[in-house]
Amino acid sequence: MNTQYATLVRAGNPGPMTLDGTNTWILRAPGSDQSVVVDPGPMLEDHLRAVLDAAGDVAVVLLTHKHPDHSEGASWFANQAGCGVRAVDPAFRIPTDHAHGLAEGDVITAGGLRIEVLPTPGHTMDSVCFWLPQDGSLLTGDTVLGRGTSVVAHPDGALGPYLESLDRLLAFANSAAGVDRLLPGHGPVIEVPTDVLTYYIDHRRERLDQVRAAVAAGHTTPAAVVEHVYADVDRSLWPAAERSVRAQLDYLNG
Repeated sequence: MNTQYATLVRAGNPGPMTLDGTNTWILRAPGSDQSVVVDPGPMLEDHLRAVLDAAGDVAVVLLTHKHPDHSEGASWFANQAGCGVRAVDPAFRIPTDHAHGLAEGDVITAGGLRIEVLPTPGHTMDSVCFWLPQDGSLLTGDTVLGRGTSVVAHPDGALGPYLESLDRLLAFANSAAGVDRLLPGHGPVIEVPTDVLTYYIDHRRERLDQVRAAVAAGHTTPAAVVEHVYADVDRSLWPAAERSVRAQLDYLNG
């Protein structure tokens, strides 16, 4: 689904962790020739060229976080588009100076667009969301997915900050801001933001209770907790679940 301000070009990298593939979002105000590209995606040249063709004059590339399925193609894309890259992690910025970071209160303007930065650490510690007030759309990267739930994998992610970020997003969605939809980094557009955010928070709290109970029952290693708590999850996802359990145990032991 596209909106008045956002166009989706999906990368051809489907998988258990990427769902249908990485969502690259092209943001452009109606009637403008200038765009902003969020998460160019992996280094798949066919995909990146399709984004170039659809984006036209690119003012800047923004990254929601550093994972390769979102960031790997950013440098190549920016070079082809003749633009910079803004990211929380300095390793991905082009140019590399401080002005090309992303922080609380930052506003990106381009071609009639207004994009506000909401730091949401947790999935990774450099995760951010982007708010388009003119469109009522909130781009969530991997903080909130279009289907299923996001992985918070130790040590790259941390559960305490992630829970705080979810609480922040729910409060923002319930505020007068007028969040109509979430545009995730994978999966379909979310048309009921508060319902999904509430589910995410409830799901995380439920998993924590399950992990607490597993540890109390003597399942003290991450692998043992996964076997006990995630028995209903496809075994191909157990390695990711084990990284998530490490983050949960770190949170509970903190």
